[in-house]
Amino acid sequence: MTRHQWQTLGLGALAGFRSMTAPALLSSNLLTYRPHVLRNSPLRYLQMPVVAHGLKLLAAGEMTADKLPQMPDRISPTALAGRAAAGALVGATLYKINHDNQWQGALLGGVAAIAGTYLSFFLRKKATQESGLPGGLVGGFEDILTLTSGLLLTKGSHAGEPESRRWAL
Repeated sequence: MTRHQWQTLGLGALAGFRSMTAPALLSSNLLTYRPHVLRNSPLRYLQMPVVAHGLKLLAAGEMTADKLPQMPDRISPTALAGRAAAGALVGATLYKINHDNQWQGALLGGVAAIAGTYLSFFLRKKATQESGLPGGLVGGFEDILTLTSGLLLTKGSHAGEPESRRWAL
């Protein structure tokens, strides 16, 4: 698998944990790398500082709202669709940057987000029951895990930077 495929799987899964975190981290990296292939694409907006900062605010708001008791489960149809869309956005962007089929990237990112959604839902439910800790505190640990993993996937591996092209002989 290529680097951008792994990044799509990883960030897509993280979109299942926190829908806005993966696009926010990718958009933040795009401020640094500014790949030219996005120039005439609707995905170019992810390279704008106002979008990157707006996504960061949305991610922070999502982390706060997640702790509220009136929030619906992440596996509810509307929440699940939003998480799948966030994963698809990340996947399409990473694939487009690397001159790959962005529809395949969107599909891979969306499926990874759905898998991450169910995984995180059941892990959090189990952790809350087993530990006896309040759900909000367990959610805080989930936030730390999501941010740490996301930073490792983006900053540590230069998400948004195009891979070098190899000559096939």
